[in-house]
Amino acid sequence: MHILQICPRVPFPPTDGGAIAMYDVAAGLTRAGHRVTVLALNTPKHQQPATVLDHLGPRVRLLTVEVDTRLSPRKALQNLLSSTLPYNVERFVSPAVEAQLAELLKQEQFDVVQVEGTFVAWYVAALKRLAPTVPVVLRAHNVEHTIWQMLADKTRNPLKKWYLRQLAGRLRRFEQLVLPRFDAVAAITEPDQQRLRRLGCSEPVVFVPAGVELGRFRSDPAIRPRPRTLCMLGSFDWLPNQQGLEWLLREVWPEARRQFPALELHIGGKNMPERFRQLQLPGVTVHGFVESAAAFMQQYELMLVPLLSGGGMRIKIIEGMALGKCILSTTLGAEGIHVKPGFDIVVADSAPEWLAQLGRYYRAELPVAAIGQEAARTIARRYDNARVIESFLDLYTILLPARAATP
Repeated sequence: MHILQICPRVPFPPTDGGAIAMYDVAAGLTRAGHRVTVLALNTPKHQQPATVLDHLGPRVRLLTVEVDTRLSPRKALQNLLSSTLPYNVERFVSPAVEAQLAELLKQEQFDVVQVEGTFVAWYVAALKRLAPTVPVVLRAHNVEHTIWQMLADKTRNPLKKWYLRQLAGRLRRFEQLVLPRFDAVAAITEPDQQRLRRLGCSEPVVFVPAGVELGRFRSDPAIRPRPRTLCMLGSFDWLPNQQGLEWLLREVWPEARRQFPALELHIGGKNMPERFRQLQLPGVTVHGFVESAAAFMQQYELMLVPLLSGGGMRIKIIEGMALGKCILSTTLGAEGIHVKPGFDIVVADSAPEWLAQLGRYYRAELPVAAIGQEAARTIARRYDNARVIESFLDLYTILLPARAATP
């Protein structure tokens, strides 16, 4: 098959959840013998040359279109006053991308188009107009409006709360209008699968989780984690990660440090806001961007995922589990991942519950090694990227006979 994959950014390097999910699908499909044309918006934040996927071989071709998606307060205000399109989506709307799509679909034959996420879902109208017989699949990385509604609910600033609620409402209306236009939807978690059905998406709405390329995440026996050390790793341009870290530092860390004075917290991640980079808290080390997520995670014993809002699947949890890490997460952080609390993950939600689990860890009452071993087995059994690719191919196969039958 020849698959056209439309991405809101160049999916390289695979250093955050979205890029990893897109990159691993392109890599997995080509390893399975298929051709993939990746059409990606080349944004200022993730600017890349058109050669960055060449290492995947001749079956993968990357085409990029320059699009300025930078946040602008002036444009956000204009959008609020004069547009019904959510600002998050409007930033990714580009006549140049539509022109590139028209040229591609005129010159070449594709079997399936896969659109990666809500921010580029707007292009489904052009795809349906330009290639009405080609099946178009949405890979729903998140149900976006639920994330922004959760952020609004947790925000204390009244003006910010109002704006986030406006954005969430617009996103919901956009998703209700646009997502049902796809021929199929691949939800990244089972809870999101149910949310997408409630939005009115037409079947098939299938569950295809994010996977992990197991070869990229093998434990290095030379790296021994230091005792009584915690780590948090994520992309800090994603608001739920900022919110979760703020909650951890405000509601949990002061008391944890008082009760368990030898605990260390190490924070890593890209695009970290200045207020985090300048943190001066006892026992807290801010590393910023780390070259190797795998090496970073292996240096510390307990991995933290303090998410209070969000959606989709936390790929950093999948990667940490693949490395045999014991992970302490909120229920929301672990949503959609087939785990059993106390067996292959540790789950706590309130600040007192987090303190209780940190106390168990500090006193060596939490079996971190055993939980980590079970975590690695869970990932190998359920989330190997090869299984994810099989699921996508099964979905494409369902759609192709329908296309063949179209007069």
